[in-house]
Amino acid sequence: MMDIRFRFMKFRKIAATISAAVLIVSVLSLSFRGLNLGLDFSGGTLVEVTYDKPVSLESIRNNLSDNGYADSQVVNFGTNLDVLIKVADLDGNSSVGEDIFSILNSSDSTIDLKRVEFVGPQVGEELRDQGGLGMLVALFMILLYVAFRFQYKFGLGAVAALGHDVIIILGCFSVFAWDFDLTVLAALLAVIGYSLNDTIVVSDRIRENFRTERVLEPLDMIDLSLNQTLSRTIITSLTTLLVLFALFFFGGELIKGFSLALILGVLVGTYSSIYVVANMLLSLNLTQEDLALPEPEGADFDHMP
Repeated sequence: MMDIRFRFMKFRKIAATISAAVLIVSVLSLSFRGLNLGLDFSGGTLVEVTYDKPVSLESIRNNLSDNGYADSQVVNFGTNLDVLIKVADLDGNSSVGEDIFSILNSSDSTIDLKRVEFVGPQVGEELRDQGGLGMLVALFMILLYVAFRFQYKFGLGAVAALGHDVIIILGCFSVFAWDFDLTVLAALLAVIGYSLNDTIVVSDRIRENFRTERVLEPLDMIDLSLNQTLSRTIITSLTTLLVLFALFFFGGELIKGFSLALILGVLVGTYSSIYVVANMLLSLNLTQEDLALPEPEGADFDHMP
């Protein structure tokens, strides 16, 4: 018997319990609290201005708050001279941008207005619906591909893992009331691709071991496969996380939600590629017969005298 260093499947029931608990909390939070939708989905106005010298963002927030825009988001955009202001406006008032510029211009006449963009609530709803539809289509196409490339049990396991990852990330954004905008939606789609890559690598090794290691039980073969791909999984996840943490801490406010969603996705995706996929395969009673290669035509006659 080959050496199996880590017995991952020994803790599969504990992992399943933890996943179920986190999923329940996520679904309940999404059902009752929902997401803190950003300007892209809720509708509102975006204003970009440029100053001649660096300015305190807090002073801009206080100025806008004193003039009735207490909920405005103020961040630097590119350099510390460029400031981006987002104001949610559910009433669809397209004159908000001019009003904000007038307020800022009254305290500093040297500022330049670079752009004003207005997103109506109806457009925001369409973006939200199209983004959700795109995610569902991606999951369905992944199910078809993995089922065709491997076996339908692997397809179900892959989609279960991806759905698990997406729901938990959405749940985190709901529980902690983090802003959910188009950049976070893009991160979710990227997470689906990243998590699928991990799942494909693990699934391919499981398939090969099921075909070659005839003496092992399914539980041991999955443990063996996970051990064989462990170093690749850890190295890939760590190097990706290094980049994402750099983006999170040094990339500025505009991509903080994007990088945060990807960090959560890499962590949860690494976990799900080990435990969710493997648990699904064991629950579906994956056997060596499921993955047996078809006998070539005429093989029976080759062994005849």
